[in-house]
Amino acid sequence: MNNIFKKAPVFVLAGALAVNLLSACGGNDEQKKKDEENQAQMDQPPVVQVAPLKKDLFNASLVIPGELIPYQQVDLYAKENSFVKKVYVDVGSQVSQGQLLVSMEAPEINSQLAEAQSKLKSQEAVYLASKANYDRLYETSKTPGTISGNDLDQAAARKNSDEAQLQAAKSALQGIMATKGYLDIRAPFSGVISARNVNPGAYVGPSGKGSDQPLFVLQEQKHLRLVVSVPEAYSGVLKQKNKVEFTVRSMPGRKFTATVNRLAGSLDDKLRAERLEMDVANDKKELLPGMYAEVKLALPATDSTFVIPKTALVQSTEKVFVIRIVNSKAEWVDVKKGREADGKVEVFGKLNSGDQIVQAGNDEIRDGGPVKIGAVKGE
Repeated sequence: MNNIFKKAPVFVLAGALAVNLLSACGGNDEQKKKDEENQAQMDQPPVVQVAPLKKDLFNASLVIPGELIPYQQVDLYAKENSFVKKVYVDVGSQVSQGQLLVSMEAPEINSQLAEAQSKLKSQEAVYLASKANYDRLYETSKTPGTISGNDLDQAAARKNSDEAQLQAAKSALQGIMATKGYLDIRAPFSGVISARNVNPGAYVGPSGKGSDQPLFVLQEQKHLRLVVSVPEAYSGVLKQKNKVEFTVRSMPGRKFTATVNRLAGSLDDKLRAERLEMDVANDKKELLPGMYAEVKLALPATDSTFVIPKTALVQSTEKVFVIRIVNSKAEWVDVKKGREADGKVEVFGKLNSGDQIVQAGNDEIRDGGPVKIGAVKGE
């Protein structure tokens, strides 16, 4: 009896091992069956949807960001070192062309002006004296033998020299008066003061404190420029006088229109885009300089081209292609991408009208591999 009980654990262990072996065999069979099913599914050709290729006019629109800037803007600085005497405008002031904005004073310029005026009067007296002397000698020389030719020549030279000194004194006075004129800064055009960085008593000028900032910033706000950068692919589409629509965030329900007035005619080195400018009338000043706008550009077609859904274009690191189905096999066709908008794209390559093109292409559909056509769109 004892031997039987001692051997019982052995029988139990053996039975457990047998059950495990049977389970393992059953599990291996199930896994093998699943692997075979997966392999069979992988061996099945992919099901694709195709559509016949055809030419169409690429009439679409492109929405790109733009910026509203003043039609004219200028930063006004002090040309001469001086003290601000009186400020006549502030931020938001509407000014007219030629209106006085700020007056300044510089005592040393007043001293230079007085000195130049005194020198001019002195030089006028010298010139008048030398001219009178020459005139007398000239009249006397008409009587033969009274005045030598040398004396007359010296008197003429002295008169001409004094006259030149007089003209120099006049020029010096005019220069100082022009410098004094810089102490009054006037508006070069009509607009709005958008920034002010000066107060009475401030020391300003090229070497004054805060000379890195302008005294005022003047903007023309009733007339704005809408500036956009059009990508290279669309640079040849828009022409002058084309109409565009745009919106701004502050007035989402409003649509504004503008006309293309200026094209740069070249591409920006960094953005690889062409700068376009449109004039925008803003008499009510509803639009503000610095606003960002969403600009809708119409892309009129000049000729029919092959147009496909954007999903049909495959762009890998090596090539750009579409997948054409020929005799139930996939064929990669290299193409060049054209304009793109509204979920469609132009393509150029060795394609023909009526080619069956996969509508949702990807590089998992191998070149030359079998495929199964699930549906043909457009038929």
